[in-house]
Amino acid sequence: MGRDVPELTFTRDDRRQFRNKMHTCLDVFARMLRESRFDFERPQVGIEIELNLVDDSAEPAMRSTDVLDAIADPSWSTELGQFNLEINIDPRRLTEGGPDSWEQEIRDALNHAEDRAAAIGAHLVMIGILPTLELKDTGLAALSEDPRYRLLNEQIFSARGEDLLISVDGVEHLRTHADTIAPEAACTSTQFHLQVSPDEFADHWNAAQAIAGVQVALAANSPFLFSKELWRETRIPLFEQATDTRPDEIKVQGVRPRVWFGERWITSVFDLFEENTRYFPALLPLCDDEDPEDTLDRGDIPTLAELTLHNGTVYRWNRPVYAVVDGVPHLRVENRVLPAGPTVTDVLSNGAFYYGLVRALVEEDRPVWTRMSFAAAEDNLHSAARHGIDAPLYWPGMGEVPATELVLRRLLPLADRGLERLGLDADWREPLLGIIEQRCVSGRNGAVWQAEMFHHLHDIDHAGRHEALRRMTRQYIDYMHLNAPAHTWPVD
Repeated sequence: MGRDVPELTFTRDDRRQFRNKMHTCLDVFARMLRESRFDFERPQVGIEIELNLVDDSAEPAMRSTDVLDAIADPSWSTELGQFNLEINIDPRRLTEGGPDSWEQEIRDALNHAEDRAAAIGAHLVMIGILPTLELKDTGLAALSEDPRYRLLNEQIFSARGEDLLISVDGVEHLRTHADTIAPEAACTSTQFHLQVSPDEFADHWNAAQAIAGVQVALAANSPFLFSKELWRETRIPLFEQATDTRPDEIKVQGVRPRVWFGERWITSVFDLFEENTRYFPALLPLCDDEDPEDTLDRGDIPTLAELTLHNGTVYRWNRPVYAVVDGVPHLRVENRVLPAGPTVTDVLSNGAFYYGLVRALVEEDRPVWTRMSFAAAEDNLHSAARHGIDAPLYWPGMGEVPATELVLRRLLPLADRGLERLGLDADWREPLLGIIEQRCVSGRNGAVWQAEMFHHLHDIDHAGRHEALRRMTRQYIDYMHLNAPAHTWPVD
């Protein structure tokens, strides 16, 4: 959500005023798009990484406030759960600093934070879902102390009128209820940001939607939830269910979920913000003092506070972002489908594949989204989340094929070409895309290693279920710090 909010109670008048301000913001946004007021001459990229906190035994550590105080760096912030943190890596040009500088910057930041956290008995883990997390760890007390999260929790349950059902049918079956949104905190992700011009936004968003399933298949890293082995990327169905404001009766009426893939290819970034205001009631109807029309009329740039706050409570897998930096507005695609981890090397390989492939697809004469139904792209996402790197995926001209075959035969060369067009030379492209290639050749990623290591400990070494998950997590942390890509991790 990204914006601090006070503790308060909303009235009917608050909601009416907020809706009116949102529509005003939407009108102003449309005017800004027509008048080309956006920064896109020197586009930048960025990364956010969410992490889990554990103690020395690899059990969840509810220490986010203490760890943030110890790190004492504004790049770090709270997340939904007390066992979560998030780091925002400074935005940069993709080609800035040479092939190793971005990785070194991220590793230095994470290592510094780990050193500070370790001094008070906590440790950082980049992983999609923490395997040692249990349902008892996700009650109301697990929510971060920031009032915005408790307020969000109240509004979601007020809209639902009943507890959340979490039901995932995978290798094993999980069916449970939750009386808070804290289970959502189990989902920790890597988010890639890509700044684009208004005229090119629709093509970049469509391309990102088209490859979401491919990304998840390659990078799945969340096979366990509440001690159950479920989907290879269980984070996807968990996030969809843990923030759902709709009781069953509302679902069958066709009301859209707030965690949303979407339902169509777009022609303008305006489509996404307009859908947000048309389909989704406000969860946090907080009005800002700014009059966006007056601000624009006098030549300044409005923050569009109500529009952006509302956008932060509609959880698209590829989210549009409007922001103002140093008085200049810009637009970004925020790619949210990927889990955190397993290593910084894996994260940057995922980023290289994403940025390169999106660029190549945008430049094609016949874009993939003109040859592929939107429903097929959504089906790919859920097939990838369920099956991971073994998922069958649909692609125009190939039909339904294994994800690894699709990447090796068609998409990896496109990603390489896209990175070259972005100005990255072979010394940078080849090592990063080589990791993607070797994942496909070996059929291994973080989710595969987690599952295999758990079964080795549980089925062969006869460790109890939770003990096997705990030992697997400790081994994961050791390999994470070595920074060798996950497809090379041994199981022993």
